[in-house]
Amino acid sequence: MSKKAGGAKAARKQVGIKVVADNRRARFDYELLQKFEAGIELVGSEVKSLRVGQINLAEAYAAMKGEELFLLNSNVPEYREANRFNHEPKRPRKLLLHAKEIKRLSVGVLREGLTIVPIKMFFNPRGRVKVDIALAKGKTKGDKRETTKERDWNREKSRVLRENS
Repeated sequence: MSKKAGGAKAARKQVGIKVVADNRRARFDYELLQKFEAGIELVGSEVKSLRVGQINLAEAYAAMKGEELFLLNSNVPEYREANRFNHEPKRPRKLLLHAKEIKRLSVGVLREGLTIVPIKMFFNPRGRVKVDIALAKGKTKGDKRETTKERDWNREKSRVLRENS
């Protein structure tokens, strides 16, 4: 199979995905080591709020409670049309993963002192809400400065190349 065919297949897969929230701050504050795609347990009014695009993942994180993984501190504002059937905006939401993946995440958190952060929330092609989470290690101030320098240099380099072309 040629590279072109593989790229086209990957591009077709991405067509049905609608990104609801992207936690760009997590990429700056943490070094992302291992990524997972998890389902999430939601109520109807939360899904309606997400379809409108209302969620804040900036301060969210995932934590173990017993043998289960929960997304904490994520803010899904109430859906106005739901009236009395609305949800609590900052309630803990259960993440749905395979037992092996939960075990791998718990080992990373307990033994290695890592954090589980949500990276983005999206609707997959089947219309299900999914969350990309990652085992992450916190960056120091120096690491953050280095990331900023590298990003600025890449931006400057691409600008110069555009002007010369």
